[in-house]
This record gives sequence, C-alpha cells and structure tokens, in this order.
Amino acid sequence: MNYQGSCHCGRVAFEVEGTIDSGLSCNCSMCGRKGSLLWFVPRDQMRLKTPEDAASTYLFNKHVIRHRFCPVCGIHPYGEGTDPKGNPIAAINLRCLEDIDLAAIPVHEYDGKSK
Repeated sequence: MNYQGSCHCGRVAFEVEGTIDSGLSCNCSMCGRKGSLLWFVPRDQMRLKTPEDAASTYLFNKHVIRHRFCPVCGIHPYGEGTDPKGNPIAAINLRCLEDIDLAAIPVHEYDGKSK
C-alpha cells in the first residue's frame, strides 16, 4: 500500500510503500520526548516529495540515526539509518501519515533508554 506523509506545515513531504504490521514506541531520550510511533522500512520504499534539504537533521549519541525534522514547524516525520546488516532504512513516524487508523496498529515497546 502507498501512504502519504508530511510534517505539520507540509515543507517536508514523502510517500512510502509497504504494509504496516506494527509500530515501535521507544523510550530513549529522543523518542520519549518526540512521542514518535515508528515503522521501519527499507529506505528505497520511501520517496521524498520535497527537496532533501527541506528537512534538517539532528544526530545524537552514536550518530547512527539521522533524525529528520522540519525547521519550520518542528515535526519529526522520519529518520534514516541502517539495519544490523548495513542496509539503508527509514524510520517513518506513523503519526505523520495520512488516513491511517493508529488504534488498529499493534505497538511494540522498545527500551532504548537502557541501551
């Protein structure tokens, strides 16, 4: 299925292809503050609809995840990194996708605070 997503003001917009089977809620210092609900997909399943430089990047801790956010409205629609095998991935914030029923998506808790 193809999903449309964006930040609040629309400066950062994207589409992503895939099947949402679950979301991940992380309690690390970053995710806990943002309140993101993440869906991980191969990076080539996400296509930006706005220029790459429309989003700013925040790196912290080990600098392995590029937390992408809108410099205008402050919303974090996605992140980028690599999976354990080194493949590029996108961490889509499910809360930024249009026309989905968040209540119908199973959520898995991840203890990022202890990692």
